[in-house]
Order: sequence, then structure tokens, then C-alpha cells
Amino acid sequence: MVAFIITLPVNLQAQLVTGCIVILLIVFLKMFASEGVPRMVALALGVAMVFRYVYWRTTSTLPPMEELANFIPAVLLYSAEMYSVALMALSLFVVSSPQPPRIAPVIAPGKEPTVDIFVPSYNEDAGLLATTLAAASALDYPRDRLTVWLLDDGGTDQKCEQHDLAAAREAQMRRETLTELCRELGVNYLTRPRNEHAKAGNLNHGLAHSSGELIVVFDADHAPARPFLRETIGYFNEDPRLFLVQTPHFFINPDPVERSLDTWRRMPSENEMFYGVIQRGLDRWGGAFFCGSAAVLRREALKETNGFAHSSITEDCETALTLHARGWHSVYVDTPLIAGLQPETFASFIGQRSRWAQGMYQILRFHFPLFRSGLTIAQRICYMSSILFWFFPISRAIFLVSPFFYLFFSLEIFNGSGAEFAAYTAVYLLINLFIQSYLYGKYRWPWFSELYEYIQTVYLLPALLSVMINPKKPTFKVTSKGETIDENRISEIGIPFFVIFVIQIVAVFVTFWRIATEPYSADITIVVGMWNLLNLIISGCALGVVSEKAAKRHSQRIAITRRCSLLIAGVEVPAIIDDVSMGGLRVRTELPPEATARVGMHAVVRVTPPDACINDTLPVLVRNVALDEGVVVLGTQFNAKTAAHYQLIADLIFANADEWKKFQAGRRKNPGVLRGTVMFVVMAGYQTLRGLAYVTQLERLTRRFAPGLFAGAHGR
Repeated sequence: MVAFIITLPVNLQAQLVTGCIVILLIVFLKMFASEGVPRMVALALGVAMVFRYVYWRTTSTLPPMEELANFIPAVLLYSAEMYSVALMALSLFVVSSPQPPRIAPVIAPGKEPTVDIFVPSYNEDAGLLATTLAAASALDYPRDRLTVWLLDDGGTDQKCEQHDLAAAREAQMRRETLTELCRELGVNYLTRPRNEHAKAGNLNHGLAHSSGELIVVFDADHAPARPFLRETIGYFNEDPRLFLVQTPHFFINPDPVERSLDTWRRMPSENEMFYGVIQRGLDRWGGAFFCGSAAVLRREALKETNGFAHSSITEDCETALTLHARGWHSVYVDTPLIAGLQPETFASFIGQRSRWAQGMYQILRFHFPLFRSGLTIAQRICYMSSILFWFFPISRAIFLVSPFFYLFFSLEIFNGSGAEFAAYTAVYLLINLFIQSYLYGKYRWPWFSELYEYIQTVYLLPALLSVMINPKKPTFKVTSKGETIDENRISEIGIPFFVIFVIQIVAVFVTFWRIATEPYSADITIVVGMWNLLNLIISGCALGVVSEKAAKRHSQRIAITRRCSLLIAGVEVPAIIDDVSMGGLRVRTELPPEATARVGMHAVVRVTPPDACINDTLPVLVRNVALDEGVVVLGTQFNAKTAAHYQLIADLIFANADEWKKFQAGRRKNPGVLRGTVMFVVMAGYQTLRGLAYVTQLERLTRRFAPGLFAGAHGR
């Protein structure tokens, strides 16, 4: 029946009407019955229309092979479209019926397995590591069953004995500082002779020096909530062949896109589509994989593979693939139990994504999951879906330049009329949008996937081509975290986006010129011009992304309500903590007349922690003072000096994950396709102007001569 519907010859009017009916049915089913059989019916209807487009596109639109100038770019465009369709098909298989929320099994007292917690580090500062190690040490778990390890790759013998004397001294000082920190926190410091096999080698060195039945991995900037082990360990008692329990990565700071576009508090983060839908879908088929941190692994399973895999620079996914192929199982727990930091700058963001893309290609090249023995058919599809996604820079680049082939060089790369475009291509694009909204609506707003892919394509494309030419060339590079941007600026890698934008503007003028001078082909020119205009809107929004705003704070404030006392100017008064971040906290109190609060003053916050072994006093510096209806509100910066202070900071920020869940839930709102599209276009218009102001330095002049006006525009 599906084949009959796909191949049934109808006129353009019937095709257009059918497409509109299918779109309305998808919308209706999503509004009134978004789960179960109605969900499958809606997706099946959408898929049927997509493949009807594919059939038409394959049989009716390609130019003759004899016309190589037209045929070659036409095949490139056709291949990019078929890649997108294939990726959609794989994604639908993965996420059509995601795994429902799980209830953590309870561990009987006295039956807890021994656990080693690994915190691998390379160049992170001691303050960041202290907070993570303190949070890991404070987990709700028997102390005699838990060992925390700092695996320091920044203080190896190789680094301490290098020929660069200044760098060697720096490594030696790092080793001494972190050794003392670990002693104060009661955790184990471990380094190694040489920096071999990057993070995977560091973890394997930790395996060789520890003996816990289970291994927990936290990145240096990923601090866990107190119940992390209670929410994950029980699954291992239920399934003796379970090798992995993975939890999502929740971040307490915006990525460069969210910060530049000011969307962090009102729109889901980019990673939420993966952790909120895709990982649950992978889990449904037994294919949830290790994501490098916030995970628990079984030592017995890792022994089978001689530890963590290291033939690629994405050791996490490669390790999971290897163990899945050996018959081991995995579980995904969709509860945020760690809070971490994302890259602050656009350049660091691109560096991180380049490593992911290159590593996934290496896995494809060295292991090819589709034919990997030991995997189930569903697992093979899951891994291929996750890996092939990272080829998007190739297709996205083709979609970007294809309008130029026609507008600038008059190449006929798509045989069809304007009416055929409306009946087939426009319907296909709309159904694509509605299917995405159906599957990911609460987790990814319309057009933001296209924006994220575009901003990565410019740099991921050469990175991907490089690893294709030499699969063993890429090396693991640590992603910088905790960076600051002191002033508004254009990213150091942002210029290509302005160049592309200018070319697209020229293409707009060429469109109008061709419509005026070639009226006989105006319908095709209008279609291609609209395509270029869509690319232009996305490119304009990208100008705002690479126009980075000043951001000196490493993390955003998380709202909490917790009683404390404040000792300031020799007077101790009751107070309430309003919010907290990695850098400080905000308290409100009623100060008596004899107590004054000024910027720069030292104060002490006293909080009763749940663990009696943690010191209850925390020194702070007053950074701002305000009045709110007679109540004094103090913005403070942590002035931690001892390990006990970091333990209290970790308790304040990471003890309870409920606030993280509330924060996520507050952002997960589906604006719908129409409203979401309007919002994106309006945002793109503003960000285009902001980007052009940055590049022409108008923004700096405006701030100098009319700061109030500019601040008001940013506020809106």
C-alpha cells in the first residue's frame, strides 16, 4: 500500500491537496493524541509523503548525464537530499518510541558494590577541580565503599621532565598543588609517566591502580548531585551483563550560541534533544552509549576489552560499541544528576565539535557498526544513525552553495517548474518541519537545528575531509572550559560567516536582476531566490552567534532558597540564600543600623550542611549591594581558601538536582512550527543587525555615546 501511494501518478493539484491534508492530519494527531498508535500513524503519513517526494525527485528532476556541467552539481544536490532523507529514516527508527522514564532499583543496605570515581584532568585549574572532587566525595554512599581518584594528566613525569624549563616547573607546581588539595579532601591523587592515548590512556591507568567493582567517570567540570550513585548503582544488581548506566549532561552555563542569542533561560539547550529524546530512543533498542562522563561502568566488562578503547578520539562511543558487540547491555537514566560547564567561546565550541565529528568518522572507518558482528540489527541501526549524523557538514555545504550554481552560472541542477516545486518540494519541507516538531518539539525549536549545523559546517567540513584523507591524523584535544570574554567582540574565527553573508546578499540582487531580464524563467528564479533567502536568514542569525558578548561569569545562577546566617562588619544576622553559581551567591538580609555593607568588604556565610564533617562557614567578598523593599540584597563572590570551603560550595550548588529538573522543565515548551518560525525570523533579523554593528564597530561607538539606548535594545 505504501509503495502504491508513493508511486501513484497524480496531477500537481492533487499532489498539493494531498500534502496539505497530510500536514493537517499530523497537526491534529499531535494535538489530541501524541503517543501510541496515533503517533505511529502520523509519522507513517509523513514518511509516505517524504518518499513520494523522493520518487518524484529521482525520476523527474535530474538533468541528462550528457550535460556534465549541469549533471555533476545536480547529483551533488540530489545526494545531499538523499542523505537527509536516509538520516530522517534512521532517526525515526531510533526515536519513534523512546524508552519511558525508569524507576531506580533500591540497593539493600550492606549490598552496595565498591565504587571508584575517576576525575580525569589535563589543564583545569585547582578551584574547578576542588569543587568537582568535593562534590564526588560527598555522594550519598557508604564511605568505606567509595574511593575518589583525581587522574592528573597535567602533572605527568613526561611534563615535569620536559626540556622547556618553565613548562616543566609549571607541571611540577601543578602536581604539588593538586597533591595537597587531594590530601585535604581525602581523595587519591594519581598521575602517570607519559601522556599516552589521551583521556582513554589516563582512565586505563586509573583502572590499573584501583579495584572497585564499578567505575564512575566525571569530567573535571562535571560535579555530581548527592544522589547520583543511589539513582544509578541499583541497575547493576538487576542485570549481571550490564556494563553501562549513562545519565544526561546538564550544564549550568550557556553555550556560545545561547549566550549570544540570549536564549539560555527560555529555550532548550542544543544537547537536550540528544539527552531528552535520542538517548532514550537508543535505550529503547539497547543502544544507549557512553558519553565520556556522568556514567557508571562495570570493571568486569572493561577487563574484556583491556580497558577504554583508544583507536579513535571519541573513546566513549568506541568503548560502548566494543562492549555492545560482546553482548553487554546498557541503560540510560533520563535524570540530570551532574552539572557541568560548556565551552564559553565560539572557537572552543567548534574545537569540541570537530573532535566529535572526526572521532565518529574514525569509528565508522575502523569498526563500521553496520557489519560489526555481535551487534543486534537494531543496535547497528542506532550506531549508524549516531555516526552518520556527523556527515551533515557535507550536505549542509551543498545546500548552502547550490543556489549560486543557478543564480551566478545559470546551471540547471534541478529540472522542474515553480508549480512542481510548490506541490512537491514545499510540501516535503513543511512535512519535515512538522515531523521534527512532533518528535522534538519540546527539546528543539524550529530552525535551530539548521542554525547549529550551519555554524559548525564552515569549520567541521575541512576537519571531516581531513580525517577522511588520513583517519589516524586527529589527536585528542581538551576542550577549554571556564574561559571569560572581557569585551564584546567578533570571534577570532568569525570572519568567514560575514564573507558568506555578503555573497548571499549579492545573490539577492542577482535574483531581482534575473527576474527582470529573464521573465520566461521567472518562476524558477523566484524559487531559487527564496532558497537563497532562507539561507541568508540563517546566515544572518549566525552573524549574531559569532558576535560574542562580554561574559565574565563562568556559570549562571541557579535559584535556591536556603537559610543561613551572615557575619559582616562584626555583626551576625539571619539571612536567606536566593541563588548560587560556581562563582558566588546572593543573600538577602535585614542589617541592623550598626552594620554596613559595602562593595569589597569581607563577610562570612554560615550554612548548616547535611554532612557533619563539612565546615559550615564560607568566606565571601561583597561585590554589589542593593535594597529591595527595605531588605539588603548582597551579591557575593566565594573566597574559598581551604578544602572545607570547597566542600561547602559543592554542597550549596550540587547537593540537590531538583532545581536542575525544574530549570529544564521551564524551558521545555513547544512553540509550534508557525510561531517558532516567526520567532526565528525576528531573532535572525535582530542578530543580523547586531552582527553588522559589531563588524563595523558601530556597536562600540553606540555604547560610547548612547549607552542607555544600546542597553535598551539588548534588553528587548
